[in-house]
Amino acid sequence: MVTAYVMIKANTGEADRLRDDIEGIDGVRSAHIVAGDVDIIAKARVETPAEVKEIAANQMQGIDGVEDTQTYIAMD
Repeated sequence: MVTAYVMIKANTGEADRLRDDIEGIDGVRSAHIVAGDVDIIAKARVETPAEVKEIAANQMQGIDGVEDTQTYIAMD
């Protein structure tokens, strides 16, 4: 299994809706609105790194209101 954390920047006023949309993506275990340089941190747990790419690069970035993402894969 691969665990990844995706940092998401949202357009102004979109964080609540985006969190709900992101939590609906298969493989996403949780999503939280946070204070700091990003607006949402999502945790994904999938079988392969390719699935992480699909979730972060295609599904999350394809949601209207997502400004930017950064993805980190857990090493342990």
